Amino acid sequence: MSPADRPALSVVAPCYNEQDVLPEFLRRVGAVLDGIGGSAEIIVVDDGSRDSTWDVMSEAAARDPRIVAVRLMRNHGHQLALTAGLSICRGERVLIIDADLQDPPELLPDMLALMDGADGKAAADVVYGQRRQRDGESLFKRSSAAVFYRLIGRLTDVEIPSDAGDFRLVNRRVLDVLLAMPERHRFIRGMVAWIGGRQVPLVYDRHSRAAGESKYPLAKMIRFAADAITSFSVVPLMASMTIGWIMAALGFAFFIYSIVGWLMGANLPGWTSLMAAVGLLGGMQFLMLGIIGAYLGRLYDQSKGRPLFMIRDIVGGGR
Repeated sequence: MSPADRPALSVVAPCYNEQDVLPEFLRRVGAVLDGIGGSAEIIVVDDGSRDSTWDVMSEAAARDPRIVAVRLMRNHGHQLALTAGLSICRGERVLIIDADLQDPPELLPDMLALMDGADGKAAADVVYGQRRQRDGESLFKRSSAAVFYRLIGRLTDVEIPSDAGDFRLVNRRVLDVLLAMPERHRFIRGMVAWIGGRQVPLVYDRHSRAAGESKYPLAKMIRFAADAITSFSVVPLMASMTIGWIMAALGFAFFIYSIVGWLMGANLPGWTSLMAAVGLLGGMQFLMLGIIGAYLGRLYDQSKGRPLFMIRDIVGGGR
């Protein structure tokens, strides 16, 4: 598609069991686009929802020609559902946003102004939302998110902004590079940071969910963190080698201690110290094997070359 045929703006939102909040989300996004003017499209992706999310979005697509409803064959997870939406959007600029209204779509005009180069500043390739406050989230979630962003900042060479999710505005050049990256275990905010260009923050207060419940329970948060770390850092592998050398040195020292004690005729009780050494060394070995296995598992998934996602239906927008 030539640039002349592209809409000026695309809004892409992955959805999973969002039947309660989706009508309000579409209403607010539509109002923002009406205020901005120009050609636009709204891509909403049903990530294998178990409620009436697909019915809501397909009916909305029948009423509003700007809305494109995409249904995946099954639940692929937030990052791959988002990738599916990004792969079919056509805008010169693309707003990535969740449908739960925690990230206000009304910030879009400010993001566009920053991308254009507001107040005499240079134009930006990416404008990302940086959270100043997180309403409606537990102390555990806020503190664990803070630890995660600081940890990944320490482990990676890529400068990934802290307190920033996937809520961002990107231009077509950045999006094309992102879509060319074939990773299956995707950490999109990190991938966008890796691309580079001029990326500027828009500080905002994150709201509580308008309806429904969080789609990121503890288990998914842990898997997401593991994908992020293994996608952008080999520090755990390097740490496993370092710890291996330390454990080998301790084992060798214990061996020398045992030989010297035997030569001197010392009465070595043996059992406690031996079991402690075996337990310590065995535990560290299994830990290091687990780290290596995590990386090998991701290499195995990637080597199969299966499609990242499977689209079942696309409704609306002349598709």
